[in-house]
Amino acid sequence: MSEMRRILVVDDDREIRDLVSHFLAQHGFEVLLARDGREMQATLAARKVDLLILDIMLPGSDGLELCRQVRQASHLPVMMLTAMGEEADRIVGLEIGADDYLTKPFSPRELLARVRAMLRRSNFLAEQAGNKGAGRILRFSGWKLDLARRRLESPDGLLIGLTTGEYEMLVVFAEHANRVLSRDQLLDLTRGEEASPFDRSIDVQVSRLRRKIEPDPKNPSMIVTVRGGGYVFTPSVQPE
Repeated sequence: MSEMRRILVVDDDREIRDLVSHFLAQHGFEVLLARDGREMQATLAARKVDLLILDIMLPGSDGLELCRQVRQASHLPVMMLTAMGEEADRIVGLEIGADDYLTKPFSPRELLARVRAMLRRSNFLAEQAGNKGAGRILRFSGWKLDLARRRLESPDGLLIGLTTGEYEMLVVFAEHANRVLSRDQLLDLTRGEEASPFDRSIDVQVSRLRRKIEPDPKNPSMIVTVRGGGYVFTPSVQPE
């Protein structure tokens, strides 16, 4: 990447902070450090940050609450660090808007690969939003998905907030309407090479999307589960 990207690492473990900071700095990133939510918020207020690495177990406000606060204010990519075996924390993190998670202990090289992949996706979405050409608005069932502005508008004219993962998922569904997409295909289309074959984020993102766009999320009619196959987006989509 031509411009040095800035990453904020929030962890109360000094060894983890030093390990991540030194390794990412060696690979061309500027790294900022914070020990807790107070320092994180102060840094975000003072500096532009391209990606946030956030530990769940923190003094004061935990990482889940801090992720919720960040997501309410911005689309900043967020990677959660979770303890081994804490699957519930990972699922909750995805539910409240984290874009990825990594389990401790982790390989620094895997962390680097995840960081680079998240930044590539962030760059792609920014470039996509900057493309003002034809077909940047997709309409379905009264909804309006504006790709240039990265905005979703309900049939009632309300703006619906989407996380990065939700936005990517909805774009993929809208661009492949009325086609059955397996979980593996959805992983490939939304996350690419860094996706894990055991990744449950697809089901989490689908569940979140249903709560935002379905008239009855418990009986979905727009994002329909295909037994043994995956999901199908049923509305007719009209590009503009």
